[in-house]
Order: sequence, then structure tokens, then C-alpha cells
Amino acid sequence: MFWNSITVILGAAAIASGFNLFLIPHQLLSGGVSGVSMLIGYFSKFDISIMYFVLNIPILIAGWFVLGKRFIGQSMLSVVATTWLLTLIPQKSLVTETLLAAVVGGVLVGIGVGISFRAGGSSGGFDILGSIVTRYRDFPVGTVLVAMNGLVILAAGYLNADWNIALMSMISIYVTGKVVDVIHVSHTKITLFIITERTEEILARLLLLPRGVSKIKIEGAFSHKEKDMLMTVTTRYELAELKRIIKESDPSAFVNIVETVGVMGAFNRR
Repeated sequence: MFWNSITVILGAAAIASGFNLFLIPHQLLSGGVSGVSMLIGYFSKFDISIMYFVLNIPILIAGWFVLGKRFIGQSMLSVVATTWLLTLIPQKSLVTETLLAAVVGGVLVGIGVGISFRAGGSSGGFDILGSIVTRYRDFPVGTVLVAMNGLVILAAGYLNADWNIALMSMISIYVTGKVVDVIHVSHTKITLFIITERTEEILARLLLLPRGVSKIKIEGAFSHKEKDMLMTVTTRYELAELKRIIKESDPSAFVNIVETVGVMGAFNRR
């Protein structure tokens, strides 16, 4: 938990650096809630960091009920850390070329968002909305974010009356989405084979998740002792939570985790 929190804070540092050192000095957008915050900041006297924090509050509350306390707890940490670091890091561009700023800024933001996902949280905003979508629909998180950010890009082009800036922002958002998918790869399917003597304890918690579970009776070839093997298919996004559940329910369980090439039939239980 401690190292996950440190990872989330490092991700927040990457996001804040991408904003203040590359995107904001060139009036570019990162998309999502941060992009909306930037738009408001560019065309008003409101502080971007404050708007980033305020706009994230209702989304974090919504995510609390759908994605779970642990995930949203880490996301809250990311939002608070990013807001704080945005006030510490000066808004000063490290490059003069707008295209270079868009690409490097997008990479930094993508790294920050990606490692936050890997640590069991998110950077807030549309990342949470994207996670909600991928919980019930089999889409890559980065692709979902790019789709939702299209509206922000259109607003930027209209308000700026400069479609060059809007298109540069689109490049940045696209790069961010691709980096998130490379780091997070939440759409990659994973199959877990869990051999345990505490079947009911594990099942009681696994059945609360949106994936189905199969129970198979097996016998040890050496001990001739009967045990249960639970099989479930999940995503890399949910893998960290499943591993935590298994460790807490049966620390001695044997778990074989393999990458799944494809899935046919109903992937979601509900």
C-alpha cells in the first residue's frame, strides 16, 4: 500500500510536469477534466490547479460507488498530489516548438496516468469515467479517453478560433492515450487458476466482482488430496485487486496467472 501510494505521487509529479513545463505555456490541452480546467483557466481568471481539483470532486464521488473505495482512495491521492504540485512547479516551457511540447507533454501525462493505473488508482477525471466504461464494456482505457476528449478538442478550437492549437492538443491527447495503453494494458485478458482449501472464503469475495468464476474439483497427484480449483478471466486492470483478495483470503493458495489470447461468450457476469 505504501509503495503504491509513492507510485501514485510519482505519477502525479509526471502529470504536473507535463502540464506546467510543456502544455500550459503553449496554451495546449491535455483533455478530460484537466483539459476543461485549462480551458477555464485560459479564458478566465480562475486558477487551473483549483479548477482541476474542484471539477474532480463529483467524479470521484461517483467513482466511489462504482469502482470501490481502494481505487478511488488512490485516485484522490493522485488528484490532491497533482493539484499541490501544479502550484509548486513553475509554468515555464522547456521547449520552443509547439509540436515538441505537445508530444513530450503528452508522453509525461501518459506516463503519470499509466503508472497511477498500475498502482491501483487513477489520475481522476475522465480516467475514472474511462474505468467505469471498461468495467462493463471491453474497450482499452486509452481509446475510451481519446473518444471522450474529442469534445474538449472541439471546444478548444471554437473558443480559441485557432484550430492549429486544437490539432496540436489532439496530438498530445492521442500520445497520452497510447502511452496509457502501453503501460496499463487494461484490455489484456488474464486467466487465473486458483488452487485453494478455502474455497468459500475466496468465492464470497470474488463473486462480488463483475467476472464469473468456475469451480473445478481436482486431486493432487502426489498427496491424493482433494482440493478446489477456481478459474476466472479478468483484465490487467482488475488483477491487482484479485491478487490482494486471494492473499487475504488464503495466503497459501497456489495461483497460476496466464495471459489469455481471446474470450468468446459473455465476459461480464452482469
